[in-house]
Order: sequence, then structure tokens, then C-alpha cells
Amino acid sequence: MGAPVAINGPIGERAITCSHSQWSTGAAEQSERVRAESMGSMVASVEEIGAAAAPQAVERRLGELRATFESGRTRPLSWRQSQLRGLLRLLADKEEEAFRALHDDLGKHRAEAYRDEVGVLTKSANAALREIGKWAAPEKVWVPLVAFPASAQVVPEPLGVVLIFSCWNFPLGLSLEPLIGAIAAGNAVALKPSELAPATARFLEENIGEYLDATAVKVIQGGPAVGEQLMEHRWDKVLFTGCPRVARVVMAAAVKHLTPVALELGGKCPCIFDAVAGRRNLQTSVNRVIFAKWSSCAGQACIAIDYVLVEERFAPTLIKLLKSTLKRFIADSDQMARIVNGRHFQRLSNLLKDPAVAASILHGGGLDAKNLRSIEPTILLNPPLDSAIMTEEIFGPLLPIITVKKIEDSIAFVRARPKPLAVYAFTDSAPLKRRIVEETSSGSVTFNDAVVQFGVDTLPFGGVGQSGFGQYHGKYSFEMFSHKKAVLRRGFLVEAMLRYPPWDEQKIAMMRHLFRYDYVRFIFTFLGLRR
Repeated sequence: MGAPVAINGPIGERAITCSHSQWSTGAAEQSERVRAESMGSMVASVEEIGAAAAPQAVERRLGELRATFESGRTRPLSWRQSQLRGLLRLLADKEEEAFRALHDDLGKHRAEAYRDEVGVLTKSANAALREIGKWAAPEKVWVPLVAFPASAQVVPEPLGVVLIFSCWNFPLGLSLEPLIGAIAAGNAVALKPSELAPATARFLEENIGEYLDATAVKVIQGGPAVGEQLMEHRWDKVLFTGCPRVARVVMAAAVKHLTPVALELGGKCPCIFDAVAGRRNLQTSVNRVIFAKWSSCAGQACIAIDYVLVEERFAPTLIKLLKSTLKRFIADSDQMARIVNGRHFQRLSNLLKDPAVAASILHGGGLDAKNLRSIEPTILLNPPLDSAIMTEEIFGPLLPIITVKKIEDSIAFVRARPKPLAVYAFTDSAPLKRRIVEETSSGSVTFNDAVVQFGVDTLPFGGVGQSGFGQYHGKYSFEMFSHKKAVLRRGFLVEAMLRYPPWDEQKIAMMRHLFRYDYVRFIFTFLGLRR
């Protein structure tokens, strides 16, 4: 789930931030430390790439994946089911190791790690195991009488060898969620985890081969150079989760082999807060806003609330409730994830340096200058709409609140901006709900909650326009990594000579009737009768 950032290299990852403890500032010292950390990270990444993913090693792994798929090993339903069971065993056996990796990378509390990643994956793998027989079954479709005798089916078949680029903010979930669909569909899979979440990447590399078929599922670690190497090869599908800048690089590289690509990006997801229609559930609504902004990887999520729209007269009430609830929910910095690294910390802190933006801060704004990994939950009221915080995806624990005269004005505000991955609205107003669905365009719309749509397997997850294209989760994951092959079977009992020359007016008339499925007139014309 991607964010706006500078990428060091052709195909890297995205940007973002989160967490708090001792809040202070010190811009010059921060900048120097960020540069030092970034350079050190880059050097370590290059050394790791050279050791672990030389071009020959990548070629060898991809060759093995292709050979495994071509052998037919991944096609039987029994193989797919065994891989899903293996994944479930991995999640159960290695749960504590997964928690440690997610804490090392992002400072996620084990409860957050289970709620947003391990638990969601367990649910998804169980659902796929339960439903895979239905998903993989051929589907009978209607055939017109004119084709008699005939039958037709749509047969799902695996695409082949697919590549999954994961992201760092949910490094386990965004690796294994699409993997569930890819192996359920019968593909061989190369998984490229994010180098910005190294502990989770190591966890995946060390365990995937132990619990899954190592000849059919491979983890390939490395940074942008490895991503570039991978995209030089032919794939049957590529799924990229990340930022628009790198997505353009991926798509450009995919052109060489006409590789189909699915992009899961992001955008500025608005939250329309109708305090009038939702006043009976005001506190619950505020709880859910905090969950969707600060409790989901500290706002480092493509589906996190980016900003809130509320009527001007209700803004003070909303802000008061947000402040008091934040104090209860996130009194301790351990209750919120960290910013992923110093570079993303600097990006977020830069958003607050604009004097007009700084003047709009009503709560928070503290920066942990000691470790450059924590930013206090911050609430801003009406920062300039042309400032970076309102034109770029925030991807961090900063929440602008934008006031409107009437809550209905929020629809025009949302429509005037690029299509987001999600639109959220807290309201009990049926007319407002209807207008939001009909008049806005987004990957999804969720009423009276936020982010939770990600865990509903029966809903497709994906963007539209600049927020991406392609959908997965549940059956949609299976379909993303499948080809729906049309199969028509015909017999020789009947032969309609009207489709062959020489042509005459009677044949043209009969064809007109057939294409309208008007069999009565067809018969009359065939018999030379007029009706």
C-alpha cells in the first residue's frame, strides 16, 4: 500500500512514518542524522544484494520456478490445498517470530501485529482452503439454441509464474495475502519482500521454503537493483504494491514482455464526518477514526484516513473528542507503531515545517529527535489546501481536519481531487450515503467505519485511477492470478448452411432473425413462408 517518496533506484519501495515517546525538535541535527542513516542503509542494502541475489542466482531461481510450473506440479487441487495448509502451519508455528520481526521493523505491538497481519492472514488462508473447490470448478454458461448441439464452460486456469512485490508497512500481510490467491490459483510464485522491512523479509525467506513447496514458491530478497533484475524477465503476472512513482517504473519495464500488471497504490483517503446525522454514535465514530488513522501502522497505510471533512460548527466538538480519546488509547508510545526509518521521519517532519501548516497544529506535533522514528499523533485544523500536507499522501500520524459549511459540500471537495483508494463517511443520513456512492469514485466506500473493509474477503480490494488497478482478496485474489478460459463443445448433428457462401437474401434474412434469437421468424423464412 504505497506512499509518496523519493526512491533510491529503479524499483524500490515507498515512504512513510509513526510513534512517540520523548517529543522534541532539532531540525538541523535531524537532517544530518537522516542523511547518515540513509547512506548506511543504502550501503548495507547494496552489500546484501551483491551477496544474495546476483543475476545468475536470480536466473537460476526463476528457471526452477518455470520448470516446476511447466511440469504441471502446481495444477492439482491437492497441491494447492497442501500449500494453504502449510501456510497455516507457518502462521501458527512461527507466530511469535512473526511478532518479533514486525516489532523490529515497525515497532508494532503484538496485538496490532495479530489484528492487522497474522490474524487476517489466518482468516484468509482458511477461507481459501474452504472455498477453493468452488473457485476452481468449471462454470457452465448458457449457449443459444442456434448452436445446438453445444455446451460451454468457463474454466479457470493458472497464469503460470507470477511475481509479487510487497511493501514495508504491512510486510507480512502484503506478502502473504496475494500469495494465498496465487497458490490457490495454481501458480508458481516469486515473492520480493520490501528491503525496508528487513526482519520480516528474513522471516519470510527462512520459513517459506520450510513450510511450502520450495520449488514452486521462492522469496527473493534485495533492493531496487534486484527489483530491476526481476523485471527484465518474462512473467505471467506482476502484482506491485507501493507508490505511483515506482509503479510507473514497473509498468515501463513490463512493456518489454507485455507482462500484465496489477497495481495497488494509495492516495488521500477522505473521511466525511457528519456530526449531525451521527450524533448518537459520536464517541464510537471517533474511536474508529483514531483506529483508522493512528492505530493502523501509525497512519502508514494506503487505506488509512488521510484527512477529515466536518462542518465548521462541529469541528470544536470533534477535536475535543479526538484529543481526549487519543489520551486514553495511545498514552504510551508502545501502543503505536514507529516510523519505518529516518528518511520517512524527515519527510513527515518536513510537512510540518511550512509556517502556515505549523500554525494550524492544534494537538501534538512533537518529534522524537533522539531516534528519528517517532512522531506524536498530530491534529491540524484547516492547513492551506495548496500545502504539501494537503496535496501529497500523508502516510503517517498527521491528521488535517478541513471544515465545510454544509456536510454535503464534502462531496464536491472529494470529487475535485484524484480518485482515492477508499472514501469513508460517518453518517446515518440515507440521502448523503446515496450521494457519496453515486457521485464519488474510489476503490471502496465504507460507512460508519474505516479500514475494516480490507478484512472482508467477499469484497474486492483495489484502487481506481491513480490509486491503482486490479483487485484481490478472497475469490478476487484467485481470479487475479487465474485466466478464465472459454471452452465451447459442439457436435455434428445439425449444420446451418446459411453461414457459408454463396450468399442470397434468404440467408441474410435468416441471419438477422438468428442474431435476434427470433427462432419463429427464422423457421418461417427457412421454409420460404412470410409471417
